[in-house]
Amino acid sequence: MSGNPSSNRKVILLRPRGFCAGVVRAIDVVKIALELYGAPIYVRKEIVHNRHVVEELRELGAIFVNELHEVPDGSRAIFSAHGVSPAVRKAALERDLKVVDATCPLVTKVHLEAVKFARLGFTILLIGHRDHEEIEGTFGEAPSSTFIIETEQDAEKVQVPDPSKVCYLTQTTLSLDETRGIIEVLNRRFPQMTGPKSQDICYATENRQMAVKAVVPMCELLLVVGSQNSSNSKRLVEVCQNNGVPAYLLDDKSYLKDEWFDGVETVSVTAGASAPEHLVQELVEALVGRGYRTVEEVDIIEEDVRFQLPGELQGAGVRLTTISTTVA
Repeated sequence: MSGNPSSNRKVILLRPRGFCAGVVRAIDVVKIALELYGAPIYVRKEIVHNRHVVEELRELGAIFVNELHEVPDGSRAIFSAHGVSPAVRKAALERDLKVVDATCPLVTKVHLEAVKFARLGFTILLIGHRDHEEIEGTFGEAPSSTFIIETEQDAEKVQVPDPSKVCYLTQTTLSLDETRGIIEVLNRRFPQMTGPKSQDICYATENRQMAVKAVVPMCELLLVVGSQNSSNSKRLVEVCQNNGVPAYLLDDKSYLKDEWFDGVETVSVTAGASAPEHLVQELVEALVGRGYRTVEEVDIIEEDVRFQLPGELQGAGVRLTTISTTVA
C-alpha cells in the first residue's frame, strides 16, 4: 500500500451501522414471500438500495421490475421499502396483482401526514430529492398541493397560494444539517408554517450521522459501505466531508484505492442502513491486510427498534419473531 508503514494504524468501527429495522423488514418480506408462495415473486424497484442485497434476492427467485406493467396480471408483487404513490396502488388493483407492501412504516408515516395536511387545505413543502423513489411516492399522495424543495435556493423561491396555510414534510433519509438549513429558510419566509409532530428523518439516519460526527475528530478517513443510489449512505459521506475529513462511499472492499490511504493512520468505517454486515467485516479484513491491525468498535447509541411484518404476511401465519435488528 501507499504511505510509510506504521504500528499505529487503526480502524474505528462505528456502531450503530448497517441495517435498520425497515430494511430488515423489507428483506424479510421478500424471503418469507418466496418461502410461502414460491417463485416467481415480482418486486417493484429495488427492495432496498443495495446492489448486493438485490443480487442475493434475485438468486433466491425474486424478479425485480421498474414498473408494474412488467408484472403478469394476477401475479404476486411486492412494493419496496421506499413506498409508492396511490397511482401505483391503483394500477396494481387494476392488474389484479396480489400485493405485499414492504413500505417502511416510517415512510408510511410521512404519506399519512401528506394526506392529512392536504385534506386540511395546506400547501405541502416536501423537502427531499426529486428523483428519489420515496419522494415520488409521497408527492403522489397530494400532487396538486405539494412543492418539492431540494435546496435552500428552492426554499427562497417557492411561491404558495396562502402563506398562512403552509406545512413541511421531509424525506426520511436526508442530512440533518442540510434539512435544518432549508427549514430555517422556510420558517423565515412562512412564519406560520407547521410541520410533523415528530421529525420525518428516521432514527437510523439520524443515529448514523451522529456517529459520524462523533468520530470525525479521531480519524483522517471515513469509509462508508453502501451503494451509490443509497440516499442515507451518501449523506454519511457528506456529513463527514462537511466536517473536514475525506470520506468515500463504496459497495464493497473491491472499490478500495491505494491513494486514499496516503498519510492516514486512523480509518473509520460505517455502513448505510441498507448495507449488509458481512460487507463491513470483509472491508475491515482488507484494512487489516493493509496494516491497520488494531480494530476498535465505538458505540454511540443502542438501537432496539422492531417493526411487524405487513398484514398480508401476518395473515399467512408467519411468526413475527423473524424480524430482528441486531447489528453484529
